[in-house]
Amino acid sequence: MNVVFVSPNFPPTYFHFCTSLHRAGVNVLGIGDAHYDQLRPELRDALTEYYRVETMADYGAMLRACGYFTHKYGKIDRIESHTEFWLGIDAQLREDFNVFGQRPRDLESNRRKTGMKRRFVQAGIPCAEGMPAEDSEEVRRFAWRYGYPLIFKPDQGVGAGGAFKVSGDEELEAALENLPEGYVVERALQGDLLSFDGLTDRRGKIVFWTVHHFSGGIMETVNERRHLHYYSYRDLPEGIVELGRRAVAAFEVRERFFHVEFFREDSAKYFALEINVRPPGGFTLDMMNYACDIDLFQWWADLVAHDRTDFRFERKHHVAHASRRNGISYRLDHDKLLEELGPLVVAHMEIPQALSDAMGDYAYLLRSPDLEQIQAAVSTVEETSEG
Repeated sequence: MNVVFVSPNFPPTYFHFCTSLHRAGVNVLGIGDAHYDQLRPELRDALTEYYRVETMADYGAMLRACGYFTHKYGKIDRIESHTEFWLGIDAQLREDFNVFGQRPRDLESNRRKTGMKRRFVQAGIPCAEGMPAEDSEEVRRFAWRYGYPLIFKPDQGVGAGGAFKVSGDEELEAALENLPEGYVVERALQGDLLSFDGLTDRRGKIVFWTVHHFSGGIMETVNERRHLHYYSYRDLPEGIVELGRRAVAAFEVRERFFHVEFFREDSAKYFALEINVRPPGGFTLDMMNYACDIDLFQWWADLVAHDRTDFRFERKHHVAHASRRNGISYRLDHDKLLEELGPLVVAHMEIPQALSDAMGDYAYLLRSPDLEQIQAAVSTVEETSEG
């Protein structure tokens, strides 16, 4: 079996996908812009061959790389990066080489906000009212109908990039005067942000699922440089699980990870925000592994290589991501923090600059079966010297 893995060295922990594929007996063929000697040794050992391109944004170069692999190794069976930045290129390469998985037509519904909203509505999943922000008069009527605040965001964007909030008529007029093409406007949702995250097999059956609770919206975190933390549940709220399962079925997620975001109002009323048909961001895969003492990197590789379906898991722990930002003075420095939290800290690492706007500059992964202990530890991580 030949699997082309795009950008095998980034995000930093995604080399585990390649080492897991190698253990599953797969020919792992890497394409990336890093020099070969910059790849970590475990990754180099897992790759059957590595094709370097100057930039992965050059589709012609990516096409030639896959053509070379086809000529040398035969038919390509899978093409994957698991990364938001390369979803479009992955899909087009699958189209051009007739490979199983998402194609460009699929991205119209699961990458564009307008396509997501149509699919949510068709599936009977509540979501925020919204519309393309193409006609200024229509947008003004939308504001009159639903009131403020409103959220403007790119129809096709990465994370919260380019999103902003409008809270009154004057801000609305300023936004309309300078609004780029390809934006949508939505009624702002209030409440808690939660996500339904997991993995499906080749037929679309969910083989792993969990729920995470976020400290705030990613847009506010980025725009206001807030601390971000989020944690997993052991006992999952039933409402979000039912809607999450319905969303995964509606978007026909097959042999892929998923991340479905919901706002929860009044403790039990959920509204779908968006779906990402890829692993949840940052170090969330590692968090899910720590929560259940499993290896989702290997699970995915075994799904691909052997169509494995006999997975079992137990949610043993809550696991949290708590972050710090550069330039802020904290009550406890790094060493004292590790000393105080002790075994609650299962991992800590710098966050790559490409992810730091949303995720913070340094991450601590915290684990405990007791949610109150996790929440207290998160507070300790975030506590500044000013209290």
